[in-house]
Amino acid sequence: MSKVINLKKGLDINLKGAAQKTVAQTVNPAFISIKPSDFPCVKPHLEVRQGDKVKAGSVIFTDKFRPQICFCSPVSGEVVEVRRAERRRITDVIVKADSQTEYEKFDTSNLSSKDSVKNLFLKSGVWPYLRQRPFNIIADPENEPKAVYISTFDSAPLAADYQFVLKDQIELFQAGVDALSKIAKVYLGLNGKVSSNIFAGVKNAEINTFEGPHPAGNAGVQISHICPVNKGESVIVVNPQDVVIIGRLVKNGIYDAKKTIAVAGSQIENPAYVSVIANTDLGFLKGKINENTSIESEGGDKVRIIGGNVLTGTKLASDGFLGFYDNEISVIPEGNYYDFFGWALPGLKKYSFSRTFFSWLSPKKEVSLDTNTHGEKRAYVVTGTFEKLVPMDILPLQLIKAILAQNIELMEELGIYEIAEEDFALCEFADTSKTDIQAIIRKGLDLMVAETR
Repeated sequence: MSKVINLKKGLDINLKGAAQKTVAQTVNPAFISIKPSDFPCVKPHLEVRQGDKVKAGSVIFTDKFRPQICFCSPVSGEVVEVRRAERRRITDVIVKADSQTEYEKFDTSNLSSKDSVKNLFLKSGVWPYLRQRPFNIIADPENEPKAVYISTFDSAPLAADYQFVLKDQIELFQAGVDALSKIAKVYLGLNGKVSSNIFAGVKNAEINTFEGPHPAGNAGVQISHICPVNKGESVIVVNPQDVVIIGRLVKNGIYDAKKTIAVAGSQIENPAYVSVIANTDLGFLKGKINENTSIESEGGDKVRIIGGNVLTGTKLASDGFLGFYDNEISVIPEGNYYDFFGWALPGLKKYSFSRTFFSWLSPKKEVSLDTNTHGEKRAYVVTGTFEKLVPMDILPLQLIKAILAQNIELMEELGIYEIAEEDFALCEFADTSKTDIQAIIRKGLDLMVAETR
Protein backbone atom coordinates (compact mmCIF):
# COMPACT_ATOMS: atom_id res chain seq x y z
CA MET A 1 0.00 0.00 0.00
CA SER A 2 1.38 3.40 -1.00
CA LYS A 3 2.42 5.82 1.73
CA VAL A 4 3.25 9.51 1.93
CA ILE A 5 6.04 10.04 4.45
CA ASN A 6 7.00 13.50 5.70
CA LEU A 7 10.54 13.83 7.02
CA LYS A 8 11.35 16.75 9.30
CA LYS A 9 15.02 16.10 10.02
CA GLY A 10 17.72 17.09 7.56
CA LEU A 11 19.05 20.14 5.75
CA ASP A 12 18.77 21.55 2.23
CA ILE A 13 21.93 23.43 1.19
CA ASN A 14 21.02 25.81 -1.64
CA LEU A 15 24.30 26.05 -3.56
CA LYS A 16 24.94 28.27 -6.56
CA GLY A 17 25.50 26.66 -9.93
CA ALA A 18 22.63 24.22 -10.43
CA ALA A 19 22.63 22.62 -13.89
CA GLN A 20 20.25 24.20 -16.38
CA LYS A 21 17.86 21.68 -17.93
CA THR A 22 19.58 21.40 -21.29
CA VAL A 23 21.89 18.68 -22.63
CA ALA A 24 24.82 20.84 -23.69
CA GLN A 25 27.06 18.11 -25.09
CA THR A 26 27.32 14.45 -26.04
CA VAL A 27 30.79 13.15 -25.16
CA ASN A 28 32.58 10.42 -27.10
CA PRO A 29 35.40 9.41 -24.75
CA ALA A 30 39.00 9.06 -25.86
CA PHE A 31 39.81 6.85 -22.87
CA ILE A 32 37.94 5.19 -20.02
CA SER A 33 39.25 3.94 -16.68
CA ILE A 34 37.77 1.12 -14.64
CA LYS A 35 38.88 1.63 -11.03
CA PRO A 36 38.59 -1.15 -8.42
CA SER A 37 38.53 1.58 -5.75
CA ASP A 38 34.96 2.42 -6.87
CA PHE A 39 33.85 -0.92 -5.40
CA PRO A 40 34.36 -1.35 -1.62
CA CYS A 41 35.50 -4.79 -0.45
CA VAL A 42 36.29 -5.97 -4.01
CA LYS A 43 39.69 -7.54 -4.72
CA PRO A 44 40.18 -7.56 -8.52
CA HIS A 45 41.39 -10.51 -10.56
CA LEU A 46 42.56 -9.16 -13.92
CA GLU A 47 41.15 -10.91 -17.00
CA VAL A 48 42.95 -8.83 -19.67
CA ARG A 49 46.47 -7.69 -20.42
CA GLN A 50 47.94 -4.57 -21.96
CA GLY A 51 47.38 -4.64 -25.72
CA ASP A 52 44.22 -6.79 -25.60
CA LYS A 53 41.25 -5.77 -27.74
CA VAL A 54 37.90 -5.56 -25.96
CA LYS A 55 34.28 -4.85 -26.81
CA ALA A 56 31.67 -3.08 -24.73
CA GLY A 57 30.64 -5.85 -22.37
CA SER A 58 34.00 -7.68 -22.38
CA VAL A 59 35.21 -8.70 -18.91
CA ILE A 60 38.08 -6.56 -17.57
CA PHE A 61 38.36 -8.09 -14.11
CA THR A 62 36.39 -10.21 -11.66
CA ASP A 63 36.15 -10.24 -7.86
CA LYS A 64 38.50 -12.76 -6.22
CA PHE A 65 36.03 -13.26 -3.36
CA ARG A 66 33.02 -13.69 -5.69
CA PRO A 67 34.39 -14.65 -9.13
CA GLN A 68 30.94 -14.77 -10.72
CA ILE A 69 30.78 -10.93 -10.52
CA CYS A 70 32.24 -9.44 -13.71
CA PHE A 71 33.38 -5.87 -14.28
CA CYS A 72 33.11 -5.10 -17.98
CA SER A 73 34.36 -2.41 -20.35
CA PRO A 74 31.70 0.20 -21.29
CA VAL A 75 33.46 0.83 -24.64
CA SER A 76 35.25 -1.15 -27.30
CA GLY A 77 38.92 -0.50 -27.86
CA GLU A 78 42.38 -1.48 -26.67
CA VAL A 79 43.66 -1.97 -23.12
CA VAL A 80 46.56 0.50 -23.14
CA GLU A 81 47.61 0.52 -19.49
CA VAL A 82 47.15 -1.28 -16.19
CA ARG A 83 48.16 1.07 -13.39
CA ARG A 84 49.36 -0.37 -10.10
CA ALA A 85 50.28 0.93 -6.66
CA GLU A 86 52.14 -0.65 -3.72
CA ARG A 87 52.21 -4.46 -3.67
CA ARG A 88 51.06 -4.40 -7.31
CA ARG A 89 47.57 -3.33 -6.26
CA ILE A 90 45.54 -2.43 -9.37
CA THR A 91 44.36 1.18 -9.34
CA ASP A 92 43.14 1.68 -12.93
CA VAL A 93 42.63 -0.28 -16.13
CA ILE A 94 42.78 2.19 -19.02
CA VAL A 95 41.03 1.43 -22.33
CA LYS A 96 41.51 3.57 -25.44
CA ALA A 97 38.06 3.84 -26.98
CA ASP A 98 37.24 3.13 -30.64
CA SER A 99 35.44 5.77 -32.66
CA GLN A 100 32.60 3.28 -33.22
CA THR A 101 31.54 1.04 -30.36
CA GLU A 102 31.29 -2.73 -30.86
CA TYR A 103 29.16 -4.61 -28.34
CA GLU A 104 29.23 -8.10 -26.93
CA LYS A 105 25.83 -9.67 -27.56
CA PHE A 106 24.00 -11.35 -24.70
CA ASP A 107 21.06 -13.73 -24.99
CA THR A 108 17.94 -12.15 -23.47
CA SER A 109 15.38 -14.47 -25.05
CA ASN A 110 14.50 -16.23 -21.80
CA LEU A 111 14.32 -14.09 -18.65
CA SER A 112 11.36 -15.78 -17.03
CA SER A 113 13.12 -16.87 -13.84
CA LYS A 114 15.19 -15.30 -11.09
CA ASP A 115 18.23 -17.41 -11.96
CA SER A 116 18.15 -16.44 -15.65
CA VAL A 117 18.02 -12.73 -14.77
CA LYS A 118 20.85 -13.09 -12.25
CA ASN A 119 23.03 -14.95 -14.72
CA LEU A 120 22.49 -12.28 -17.38
CA PHE A 121 23.31 -9.47 -14.95
CA LEU A 122 26.46 -11.25 -13.75
CA LYS A 123 28.05 -12.05 -17.10
CA SER A 124 27.10 -8.76 -18.80
CA GLY A 125 28.67 -6.45 -16.19
CA VAL A 126 25.52 -4.79 -14.82
CA TRP A 127 25.47 -6.71 -11.52
CA PRO A 128 27.85 -4.16 -9.87
CA TYR A 129 25.03 -1.59 -10.24
CA LEU A 130 23.14 -3.60 -7.60
CA ARG A 131 24.37 -2.52 -4.18
CA GLN A 132 23.10 -4.03 -0.97
CA ARG A 133 22.17 -2.88 2.46
CA PRO A 134 23.75 -3.77 4.83
CA PHE A 135 27.34 -2.66 4.19
CA ASN A 136 26.75 -0.61 0.99
CA ILE A 137 28.73 -3.03 -1.18
CA ILE A 138 27.94 -4.89 -4.39
CA ALA A 139 25.08 -7.28 -3.70
CA ASP A 140 26.00 -10.89 -3.00
CA PRO A 141 24.52 -13.11 -5.77
CA GLU A 142 24.21 -15.96 -3.27
CA ASN A 143 21.89 -13.99 -0.98
CA GLU A 144 18.11 -13.81 -1.27
CA PRO A 145 17.24 -10.10 -0.86
CA LYS A 146 13.86 -9.25 0.61
CA ALA A 147 13.43 -6.21 -1.67
CA VAL A 148 14.90 -4.07 -4.43
CA TYR A 149 14.75 -0.36 -3.66
CA ILE A 150 14.98 2.53 -6.15
CA SER A 151 14.93 6.15 -4.99
CA THR A 152 13.80 8.11 -8.05
CA PHE A 153 15.19 11.43 -6.83
CA ASP A 154 18.39 12.83 -5.36
CA SER A 155 17.97 15.56 -2.75
CA ALA A 156 21.71 16.35 -2.40
CA PRO A 157 23.02 19.82 -3.36
CA LEU A 158 23.28 20.36 -7.15
CA ALA A 159 22.21 16.77 -7.82
CA ALA A 160 20.95 15.63 -11.23
CA ASP A 161 17.18 15.91 -11.73
CA TYR A 162 15.99 12.49 -12.85
CA GLN A 163 12.65 13.96 -13.90
CA PHE A 164 14.57 15.75 -16.66
CA VAL A 165 17.26 13.14 -17.32
CA LEU A 166 14.90 10.18 -17.77
CA LYS A 167 11.79 11.85 -19.19
CA ASP A 168 12.29 10.15 -22.59
CA GLN A 169 13.50 6.81 -21.20
CA ILE A 170 10.57 5.62 -19.09
CA GLU A 171 10.06 2.59 -21.36
CA LEU A 172 13.64 1.47 -20.68
CA PHE A 173 13.19 2.24 -16.97
CA GLN A 174 10.08 0.04 -16.93
CA ALA A 175 12.01 -2.77 -18.65
CA GLY A 176 14.68 -2.52 -15.95
CA VAL A 177 12.09 -2.60 -13.18
CA ASP A 178 10.41 -5.63 -14.76
CA ALA A 179 13.73 -7.51 -14.75
CA LEU A 180 14.58 -6.47 -11.18
CA SER A 181 11.12 -7.60 -10.00
CA LYS A 182 12.17 -11.17 -10.89
CA ILE A 183 14.87 -10.92 -8.19
CA ALA A 184 12.69 -9.46 -5.40
CA LYS A 185 9.79 -7.10 -4.80
CA VAL A 186 10.58 -3.61 -6.12
CA TYR A 187 9.89 -0.43 -4.15
CA LEU A 188 10.06 3.05 -5.68
CA GLY A 189 10.57 6.21 -3.62
CA LEU A 190 9.03 9.29 -5.28
CA ASN A 191 9.66 12.97 -4.64
CA GLY A 192 6.61 14.53 -3.00
CA LYS A 193 7.69 18.01 -4.17
CA VAL A 194 7.04 17.11 -7.83
CA SER A 195 3.46 17.62 -9.04
CA SER A 196 3.45 15.40 -12.16
CA ASN A 197 5.98 12.67 -11.49
CA ILE A 198 7.15 10.67 -14.51
CA PHE A 199 7.67 7.60 -12.33
CA ALA A 200 4.14 7.55 -10.90
CA GLY A 201 2.85 5.15 -13.56
CA VAL A 202 5.61 2.55 -13.28
CA LYS A 203 4.23 -0.98 -12.93
CA ASN A 204 5.50 -4.04 -11.02
CA ALA A 205 6.59 -1.84 -8.10
CA GLU A 206 5.18 -0.50 -4.85
CA ILE A 207 5.34 3.29 -4.89
CA ASN A 208 5.86 5.48 -1.82
CA THR A 209 6.24 9.25 -1.64
CA PHE A 210 8.71 11.19 0.50
CA GLU A 211 8.68 14.86 1.39
CA GLY A 212 11.28 16.79 3.36
CA PRO A 213 14.81 18.13 3.25
CA HIS A 214 17.94 16.22 2.29
CA PRO A 215 18.61 13.31 2.91
CA ALA A 216 15.00 12.49 1.95
CA GLY A 217 16.28 11.23 -1.41
CA ASN A 218 18.77 8.77 0.08
CA ALA A 219 17.76 5.17 -0.50
CA GLY A 220 18.92 4.20 3.00
CA VAL A 221 16.65 6.76 4.64
CA GLN A 222 13.68 5.59 2.58
CA ILE A 223 14.39 1.93 3.29
CA SER A 224 14.43 2.63 7.04
CA HIS A 225 10.82 3.85 6.79
CA ILE A 226 9.48 1.24 4.34
CA CYS A 227 11.40 -2.06 4.72
CA PRO A 228 14.02 -1.78 7.50
CA VAL A 229 17.01 -4.11 7.31
CA ASN A 230 17.57 -6.43 10.26
CA LYS A 231 20.44 -8.79 10.99
CA GLY A 232 20.50 -11.60 8.45
CA GLU A 233 18.45 -9.67 5.87
CA SER A 234 19.48 -7.70 2.80
CA VAL A 235 17.96 -5.15 0.43
CA ILE A 236 19.27 -4.26 -3.03
CA VAL A 237 19.60 -0.58 -3.97
CA VAL A 238 19.74 0.60 -7.60
CA ASN A 239 20.09 4.14 -8.99
CA PRO A 240 17.42 5.21 -11.57
CA GLN A 241 20.00 5.77 -14.34
CA ASP A 242 21.42 2.31 -13.68
CA VAL A 243 17.91 0.85 -13.98
CA VAL A 244 17.82 2.32 -17.51
CA ILE A 245 21.19 0.66 -18.32
CA ILE A 246 19.65 -2.63 -17.15
CA GLY A 247 16.61 -1.88 -19.34
CA ARG A 248 18.83 -1.43 -22.41
CA LEU A 249 20.50 -4.77 -21.67
CA VAL A 250 17.16 -6.55 -21.38
CA LYS A 251 15.72 -4.98 -24.54
CA ASN A 252 18.78 -4.87 -26.79
CA GLY A 253 21.08 -7.56 -25.39
CA ILE A 254 24.05 -5.18 -25.00
CA TYR A 255 25.86 -3.44 -22.16
CA ASP A 256 25.26 0.22 -23.08
CA ALA A 257 26.51 2.38 -20.17
CA LYS A 258 25.42 5.79 -21.50
CA LYS A 259 24.14 8.21 -18.87
CA THR A 260 23.35 11.91 -18.57
CA ILE A 261 25.21 13.67 -15.76
CA ALA A 262 24.88 17.14 -14.25
CA VAL A 263 27.98 19.33 -14.58
CA ALA A 264 27.33 21.91 -11.88
CA GLY A 265 28.85 24.18 -9.27
CA SER A 266 29.69 27.83 -8.77
CA GLN A 267 32.92 27.47 -10.78
CA ILE A 268 31.29 26.08 -13.92
CA GLU A 269 30.75 28.68 -16.65
CA ASN A 270 27.42 27.33 -17.93
CA PRO A 271 26.12 24.55 -15.68
CA ALA A 272 24.19 22.01 -17.77
CA TYR A 273 23.77 18.31 -18.44
CA VAL A 274 26.21 16.23 -20.48
CA SER A 275 25.60 12.83 -22.11
CA VAL A 276 28.57 10.55 -21.34
CA ILE A 277 29.62 6.93 -20.96
CA ALA A 278 30.47 5.57 -17.52
CA ASN A 279 34.14 5.88 -16.49
CA THR A 280 34.93 8.43 -19.23
CA ASP A 281 37.93 10.77 -19.10
CA LEU A 282 37.30 14.38 -18.01
CA GLY A 283 38.64 16.02 -21.16
CA PHE A 284 35.16 17.40 -21.88
CA LEU A 285 35.52 19.78 -18.90
CA LYS A 286 38.17 21.82 -20.73
CA GLY A 287 36.93 25.37 -21.13
CA LYS A 288 33.97 24.85 -18.78
CA ILE A 289 35.74 25.62 -15.48
CA ASN A 290 36.14 29.19 -14.26
CA GLU A 291 39.22 29.46 -12.03
CA ASN A 292 38.59 33.12 -11.21
CA THR A 293 37.43 33.11 -7.62
CA SER A 294 37.20 35.62 -4.80
CA ILE A 295 38.83 33.09 -2.47
CA GLU A 296 42.39 34.07 -1.59
CA SER A 297 44.18 30.80 -2.27
CA GLU A 298 47.52 30.01 -0.64
CA GLY A 299 48.90 28.15 -3.65
CA GLY A 300 47.81 24.93 -5.28
CA ASP A 301 44.57 24.41 -7.17
CA LYS A 302 41.97 27.18 -7.15
CA VAL A 303 39.03 24.85 -7.69
CA ARG A 304 38.08 21.33 -6.68
CA ILE A 305 36.55 18.90 -9.14
CA ILE A 306 34.29 16.42 -7.37
CA GLY A 307 32.91 13.21 -8.83
CA GLY A 308 29.43 13.11 -7.32
CA ASN A 309 27.82 15.69 -5.06
CA VAL A 310 29.70 18.04 -2.74
CA LEU A 311 28.76 16.09 0.38
CA THR A 312 29.70 12.54 -0.63
CA GLY A 313 31.74 12.86 -3.82
CA THR A 314 35.38 12.04 -4.55
CA LYS A 315 38.07 14.54 -5.49
CA LEU A 316 39.08 14.14 -9.14
CA ALA A 317 42.14 15.37 -11.02
CA SER A 318 41.53 17.52 -14.09
CA ASP A 319 42.98 14.69 -16.19
CA GLY A 320 41.12 12.01 -14.22
CA PHE A 321 38.07 9.87 -14.94
CA LEU A 322 34.43 9.76 -13.96
CA GLY A 323 33.60 7.20 -11.27
CA PHE A 324 31.48 4.13 -11.95
CA TYR A 325 28.53 5.38 -9.87
CA ASP A 326 28.91 9.14 -10.55
CA ASN A 327 25.85 10.93 -11.95
CA GLU A 328 27.17 14.41 -11.33
CA ILE A 329 30.35 16.48 -11.43
CA SER A 330 30.56 19.41 -8.99
CA VAL A 331 33.17 22.15 -9.23
CA ILE A 332 33.57 24.56 -6.30
CA PRO A 333 36.36 26.84 -4.98
CA GLU A 334 39.23 25.15 -3.19
CA GLY A 335 39.43 26.09 0.48
CA ASN A 336 43.21 26.18 0.95
CA TYR A 337 43.39 29.39 2.96
CA TYR A 338 43.53 30.45 6.60
CA ASP A 339 40.42 32.14 7.97
CA PHE A 340 41.67 34.74 10.47
CA PHE A 341 39.67 34.55 13.73
CA GLY A 342 37.27 32.15 11.94
CA TRP A 343 33.84 32.06 13.59
CA ALA A 344 34.73 34.85 16.02
CA LEU A 345 34.16 37.53 13.37
CA PRO A 346 30.58 38.40 12.37
CA GLY A 347 29.62 37.72 8.78
CA LEU A 348 26.32 38.03 6.92
CA LYS A 349 27.74 36.08 3.96
CA LYS A 350 29.07 33.17 6.01
CA TYR A 351 26.89 30.08 5.84
CA SER A 352 25.71 28.71 9.18
CA PHE A 353 23.64 25.70 10.15
CA SER A 354 24.03 26.27 13.90
CA ARG A 355 22.92 29.93 13.73
CA THR A 356 26.42 31.17 14.51
CA PHE A 357 25.97 33.81 11.79
CA PHE A 358 22.92 35.84 10.78
CA SER A 359 22.87 34.15 7.37
CA TRP A 360 20.56 31.52 8.87
CA LEU A 361 17.76 34.10 8.54
CA SER A 362 17.85 33.59 4.73
CA PRO A 363 17.71 29.78 4.35
CA LYS A 364 16.60 29.88 0.69
CA LYS A 365 19.34 32.23 -0.47
CA GLU A 366 21.83 30.67 -2.90
CA VAL A 367 25.30 30.36 -1.40
CA SER A 368 28.77 29.65 -2.77
CA LEU A 369 30.77 27.40 -0.43
CA ASP A 370 34.35 26.17 -0.68
CA THR A 371 36.17 23.19 0.83
CA ASN A 372 37.61 24.96 3.87
CA THR A 373 36.72 23.24 7.16
CA HIS A 374 37.05 26.50 9.17
CA GLY A 375 38.87 24.86 12.02
CA GLU A 376 41.08 21.98 13.03
CA LYS A 377 40.11 18.51 14.25
CA ARG A 378 39.22 18.34 17.93
CA ALA A 379 37.56 16.11 20.50
CA TYR A 380 33.90 15.23 20.11
CA VAL A 381 31.45 17.53 21.87
CA VAL A 382 27.87 16.33 22.38
CA THR A 383 25.76 19.08 20.78
CA GLY A 384 22.69 17.19 19.57
CA THR A 385 23.39 18.37 16.00
CA PHE A 386 23.65 14.90 14.44
CA GLU A 387 20.22 13.87 15.71
CA LYS A 388 18.69 16.81 13.81
CA LEU A 389 20.22 15.69 10.52
CA VAL A 390 19.62 11.92 10.39
CA PRO A 391 15.93 11.02 9.84
CA MET A 392 16.43 7.40 10.88
CA ASP A 393 15.69 5.53 14.09
CA ILE A 394 19.32 5.40 15.22
CA LEU A 395 21.67 7.23 17.58
CA PRO A 396 24.31 8.60 15.18
CA LEU A 397 26.94 9.85 17.63
CA GLN A 398 26.82 6.69 19.71
CA LEU A 399 27.13 4.56 16.56
CA ILE A 400 30.19 6.54 15.42
CA LYS A 401 31.84 6.00 18.82
CA ALA A 402 31.03 2.28 18.71
CA ILE A 403 32.77 2.04 15.32
CA LEU A 404 35.82 3.89 16.64
CA ALA A 405 35.93 1.40 19.53
CA GLN A 406 35.43 -1.52 17.08
CA ASN A 407 32.70 -2.85 19.35
CA ILE A 408 30.88 -5.11 16.90
CA GLU A 409 28.05 -6.13 19.22
CA LEU A 410 27.29 -2.49 20.07
CA MET A 411 27.53 -1.51 16.38
CA GLU A 412 24.85 -4.09 15.60
CA GLU A 413 22.58 -2.83 18.37
CA LEU A 414 22.97 0.79 17.23
CA GLY A 415 21.99 0.14 13.60
CA ILE A 416 25.11 -0.56 11.53
CA TYR A 417 23.04 -2.78 9.20
CA GLU A 418 20.78 0.11 8.13
CA ILE A 419 23.28 2.77 7.13
CA ALA A 420 25.63 3.85 4.36
CA GLU A 421 28.26 6.58 4.32
CA GLU A 422 25.95 9.02 2.51
CA ASP A 423 23.43 8.92 5.36
CA PHE A 424 26.03 10.64 7.59
CA ALA A 425 27.22 13.21 5.04
CA LEU A 426 25.28 16.07 6.63
CA CYS A 427 26.71 15.14 10.02
CA GLU A 428 30.20 15.52 8.58
CA PHE A 429 29.23 18.86 7.03
CA ALA A 430 27.90 20.27 10.31
CA ASP A 431 30.39 18.58 12.66
CA THR A 432 32.07 21.05 15.00
CA SER A 433 34.84 18.48 15.58
CA LYS A 434 35.83 18.45 11.86
CA THR A 435 35.89 14.64 11.80
CA ASP A 436 35.93 12.53 8.63
CA ILE A 437 32.71 10.83 9.64
CA GLN A 438 32.00 9.11 6.31
CA ALA A 439 35.46 7.51 6.38
CA ILE A 440 34.73 6.23 9.90
CA ILE A 441 31.40 4.76 8.74
CA ARG A 442 33.16 3.05 5.81
CA LYS A 443 35.73 1.52 8.17
CA GLY A 444 32.91 0.23 10.35
CA LEU A 445 31.11 -1.31 7.37
CA ASP A 446 34.35 -2.89 6.11
CA LEU A 447 34.93 -4.37 9.58
CA MET A 448 31.48 -5.91 9.54
CA VAL A 449 32.07 -7.38 6.06
CA ALA A 450 35.35 -8.92 7.26
CA GLU A 451 33.57 -10.43 10.28
CA THR A 452 30.79 -11.97 8.19
CA ARG A 453 32.94 -13.50 5.43
